[in-house]
Amino acid sequence: MQHCENYDKPVQFFYNYSGKYITDDWSTRDYVVLGVGLTVCVIVILSNILVITAIIINRNFHFPIYYLLGNMAAADLFAGVSYVNLLFHTGPYTIGLSKHQWFVRGALVDMSLMASVANLLAVAVERHQTIFTMQLHSSMSNRRVGLLILGIWAVAVFMGLVPFMGWDCICDLDACSITAPLYKRSFLAFWAMLNLIMFSIMVAMYARIFVYVHRRCRSRPALDVDQLNYETVINLMKTVAIVLGAFVICWTPGLVILLLDGLNCKGCQVLKYEKYCLALAECNSLVNPIIYSYRDEDMRKTFKQILCFLCRTEGDQQGELSPVEFKKRDGSKRSSLRLPLFSSSSTG
Repeated sequence: MQHCENYDKPVQFFYNYSGKYITDDWSTRDYVVLGVGLTVCVIVILSNILVITAIIINRNFHFPIYYLLGNMAAADLFAGVSYVNLLFHTGPYTIGLSKHQWFVRGALVDMSLMASVANLLAVAVERHQTIFTMQLHSSMSNRRVGLLILGIWAVAVFMGLVPFMGWDCICDLDACSITAPLYKRSFLAFWAMLNLIMFSIMVAMYARIFVYVHRRCRSRPALDVDQLNYETVINLMKTVAIVLGAFVICWTPGLVILLLDGLNCKGCQVLKYEKYCLALAECNSLVNPIIYSYRDEDMRKTFKQILCFLCRTEGDQQGELSPVEFKKRDGSKRSSLRLPLFSSSSTG
């Protein structure tokens, strides 16, 4: 952050200057927003922990695409944590924030968004590669996947810290935005355009994939020895496409609001729609686990095994184990995971 005559001014000064007035009085609406927001965040955190756990324990998911989807769940988990932090540092809480706390609040949300976008882009590239070679999984090594995930988070952290590096309006009040009064409008315009361009690239990639698949379906013979593998590839691609579609739907309105603010649109009433767009974006982190459980039967079964394990009571414990067998791609059994199933029993 830059040092100038405004450096020692409180956060409220920048809010009042930009026209986004805040108060330390709590209204009924503030309490409702806090209560509902915390409830959603807890569900987001727990559901994405469930997804990550399922990918770890089920060897059917030990492939690059699922590692990337697991990292997507980690980004959603991080988003849930960042929203909890936001809820306790927004509204009437904002007046008491230091500038450092305000920038940390914004950086956490920015990091979660960039991690999700970069991860979705990596998934799109991976699916583009595998679909055009009609492979269920890419040949990418675990080491390369790990480095890719580390790269995704490095980019997310860097982009989240950009305002800390001086792209703020503390010393240039006329350049301050309305939705984020300590950010320059130019930063909001850049941030929104960057993400919208990445959305467009991913949508274009999936459109190309769907066109290719449609043409291939029309040219394929009725009987195919790889029918099952082919359908599995397509189903997985559709699941990922639904995840992308949900992400674009949930985040695009908010990015458009930021872009309009960054372009200094005077008559756009960005503050009127800002809260609704943020709530919609928060819901996206809750949508993905629902999509996985609906679209992927193996994921759904693993969820049930985990939940049954967690919901057991001491009085219901039995020594019997229920094996969950995982198979290799050639259909042979590879290994089994035994989770305890518990049922009630009566004693004499």
